[in-house]
Amino acid sequence: MKHLTKCKLAFVIAAAVGIAGCGSDGKDGAPGEPGPGPTPPTTETSEITNVDVIHHAVEDGLVTVEFGITNEDDIRIVGLEDAELYLAALTEQGIKRSNSSDENPVGGAAKASDEGASLTELENGNYEFIAPMAAVTAGTEGIIRFQVGGGEIATSDYIVIDKPVEAMTTSTEACYTCHVDYSTSSFRHPSRVAVDLEGETDFVAGCMTCHGHVTRDDGGSNTHMQKIGHINHQGFETGFEVSNCTTCHVDPITTVYSQQTCHDCHDAAGVANTEVEATFNSFNESGDDWREFHTVMTERKELKEEHVASASAPYFVQETSQWCSDISLHNAEENQLNLGELVDAGTVSVSSYLHGYYEASITGRAASMSVSTSGESVALCGTLDESFAGSELFASARITFDGLMSITTHSDIVSAEGAFINEFERRHSVTADSCTSCHNSEGDYHKGGSFDEGGFGCLACHNNGQDRNAKSSAPGFGPMVHSMHWGEGSDAVTGEPNSATKLNAENCVACHADGIDLYEVPNAYIKSKAFNGGDAGVMTSPVMANCFACHNDEKAQSHMEQNGGELNVPVTADWHTQPTSESCATCHAEGKSFGIEKFHVFER
Repeated sequence: MKHLTKCKLAFVIAAAVGIAGCGSDGKDGAPGEPGPGPTPPTTETSEITNVDVIHHAVEDGLVTVEFGITNEDDIRIVGLEDAELYLAALTEQGIKRSNSSDENPVGGAAKASDEGASLTELENGNYEFIAPMAAVTAGTEGIIRFQVGGGEIATSDYIVIDKPVEAMTTSTEACYTCHVDYSTSSFRHPSRVAVDLEGETDFVAGCMTCHGHVTRDDGGSNTHMQKIGHINHQGFETGFEVSNCTTCHVDPITTVYSQQTCHDCHDAAGVANTEVEATFNSFNESGDDWREFHTVMTERKELKEEHVASASAPYFVQETSQWCSDISLHNAEENQLNLGELVDAGTVSVSSYLHGYYEASITGRAASMSVSTSGESVALCGTLDESFAGSELFASARITFDGLMSITTHSDIVSAEGAFINEFERRHSVTADSCTSCHNSEGDYHKGGSFDEGGFGCLACHNNGQDRNAKSSAPGFGPMVHSMHWGEGSDAVTGEPNSATKLNAENCVACHADGIDLYEVPNAYIKSKAFNGGDAGVMTSPVMANCFACHNDEKAQSHMEQNGGELNVPVTADWHTQPTSESCATCHAEGKSFGIEKFHVFER
């Protein structure tokens, strides 16, 4: 039997009455107009305010925006009283928005409380904001940035309603390569990071609403974008070339609005301005790409793209009782070049080391190698350190071009008897462009160590077993990089904190784009005199070495040691084969209750 609720029963009775009331001819009457739909719920408060821009118009003396707002539960918000709108106009000088005291004002700004402004609720949750701007005409182009909220209604993100795309010479992606998710930082104006109409971050347009191409107040705090982008970045202390424009400017630049852009940057860099005017005019007239004019690292880049180095697996020579590796150089078409002739001519130099190897970890330098024979390939040989007897081995080699830059390569792994085991591999948890996105000089850091391939060329000196002090920063490769950027090593080179300390240290995605799996960290000690005041004979467990490079207070050390971490314990004869007892991954692997991703960001 079907059961009817009171509500349903009432509906059935009403329907029956409706049928009885039909016309006498038995036909239904003419249908009436449909009634109004259900009134959607509304609210006067929000924790998050979402804005849907329906329409905007720029007219003589005013800008109008029609929009709707909802809260975090997608409920329409009523009672809005606050809104503000900025317009930075595109002029012959570039993007500009004047101060109110400017004799020849450009662009404008208005709040709902300003005289002549109006904020009208059209219907539940939909509004019209009219912003008076005396300097704006119907033909004004520019960046329009909008925001609403106040009181019990949460302030929305800044929203870029419109912008002249041709005036945007860089992008959010270029800036966020280093300044990952700036809105979460503790630096200047994180709350002013804007989004576009689709809710995606529009970092550059949001900034340029105030920091356009033209200084708003004659050199005061509201400086122009060129200073932020060009001058402020000249302070990088290592491996950064300010004139390598393609790092930030991905697309061609055919127009520069003002010569002052050139003068400001040249003055800050101490470069003569004598030819700026002629060059400026000719480039703007020709439509050539300004990036090519400024990219001075072309020679280094071409050398890297046109050459490939290789090293043969180590082999033992009975006559000399030495281990050797044959180093070769090929061009981009895979044709072998005569490396010996290039060395004799002084065009290139070659160096090589023999290394110990155990379960994907480098256990130290087994021999320094020197040139033995020279021809199309160059053989470098060295006498094995007795402490590496019985060890697996591989060779690293470095070819340096005219002192400009180096190419590094690694050979296959062989047994102590010289039998092939496998190709060289080492866990390398950063991406190929992790270093070069900031260190863009196309050159080397020191001693031929290159920033290419995530610093892979540095492993010959910085590894588990090559016990380097590295200015007492941290041992190995990963810990040293962490410390040099954000730990004690950040001021080791110049005595002042380096540029990386101005970035969010927790935004690990800048280097570790694919995340970190603590279970994949080889369970192998790292020799750690860098943690021990430069005194050798100690080693540290791997995860602790990486974390302690930044988190090095007593509380952090105690926590790591209580969970099996070991700091500066005595090195044993078979240290590289001994497993550690640290259990960091149990709680801190990704996905765990205290997973590393809950404290460090691994997604953009």
